[in-house]
Amino acid sequence: MFRIQWWKELSGTVQIGGSKNAALPIIAAALLIDGKVTLTNVPEIGDVFTFLNIIKEIWVKVEFQNHVLKLDSSELKHASFDLEEIKKIRVSILLLAPLLQRLGKISIPTPGGCNLWARPIDAHLWGLTNIWYSSIVTEESIELEWKSEDGDIIINAGLGVTSTENLLVANVLRKGKTTIKMSAIEPHVMNLIDFLRKAWANISIRYDHTIIVEWVENLEWNFECSVISDYIQSGSYMVMGALCAKDYITIENARVDDLYIYIEKLKEAWVKIEVWENDSVKVYKTQNIIPVNIQTNIYPGFPTDLQSPFAVLMTQADWISKIHEVLFEWRLGWLVELEKMWLQKTIHNPHEAEITGKAQLEWTTVTSWDLRAGCAVVIAGLIAEWQTDVTNIAYIKRWYEDFVINLQNLWADIEEIVA
Repeated sequence: MFRIQWWKELSGTVQIGGSKNAALPIIAAALLIDGKVTLTNVPEIGDVFTFLNIIKEIWVKVEFQNHVLKLDSSELKHASFDLEEIKKIRVSILLLAPLLQRLGKISIPTPGGCNLWARPIDAHLWGLTNIWYSSIVTEESIELEWKSEDGDIIINAGLGVTSTENLLVANVLRKGKTTIKMSAIEPHVMNLIDFLRKAWANISIRYDHTIIVEWVENLEWNFECSVISDYIQSGSYMVMGALCAKDYITIENARVDDLYIYIEKLKEAWVKIEVWENDSVKVYKTQNIIPVNIQTNIYPGFPTDLQSPFAVLMTQADWISKIHEVLFEWRLGWLVELEKMWLQKTIHNPHEAEITGKAQLEWTTVTSWDLRAGCAVVIAGLIAEWQTDVTNIAYIKRWYEDFVINLQNLWADIEEIVA
């Protein structure tokens, strides 16, 4: 449990670390490579450690220290997976493509993950069966086998991030040209492409969400690749600065270019942001916040993962703001936690809500619904009266590295209470 004391003005600098959404697909893709690779700027968080525990079971050698991860999958072989580890994270679905390439078949328990209701894996399986893998899917497991066939093919990724990543990895060593239509182009997908290109994969990107993968016979090994910083964390700290700064806070490694529409929405709300050439920003305390309507979308639209921190910002706007969550059903359900703090809100349906601003949030105990909503209720606790307790913090620890330490360094009054 986190315990947050009201109202501590923030100041100082926070440095944004590596992106979980970038690191995990790259770790999975490294299993394609019959040798050693080194990854830098890897976040030391729960989901990364869980994923490393999973791949150790299939004889991958792992060295991980000070954000540098060295992997050697030259001795990769079949083994049974730990059901409890697989169930912890949905991203274990990324094991499908590299292990099919290396081993010819795979059987994994159906992955777990966040509390985001309907997040189907159909796009992953559809793409893999389109290159002639056979599949058997039950409530408990996913099984695929046989080698893929040669030839040119066009596949639809359905704009899904993880499905795009799986299809990229599945096709870099398949003989023929693979055209992936309706590909996701999020920054972490581009980071995966950078990694694969360092291994001499032949990948090109077109303007219309199309990625083309041309066959190469082998992938190189013994190279280094850096994981990008987490632009979603950066956006979360921007809201903290607007609401809680004494004067301003500085955010380094902010990935400003990845946050264009988000920063535009902050400016529309009258948040003052100064962008510096070294990819750092200053976010100033905002006294008069203007209500802004947002609609989440695929990249480069407004990020769904920043919907919840932005909603907390809107609790202090001077009238009603509207949120349209396009991508996930009931992701707005977490707003009931702010209702416990006496926020006036209306959830119209699984995708739309209204927030009435100028709320004086009251002290209470709230819980984390998912990775991002967990950060949002912490931000709410920073501006709520007296004391806020946040439970179910495992979600937050899965994503935000050194979260409590970073906030304490900004002079927030927060501590972790261990039962």
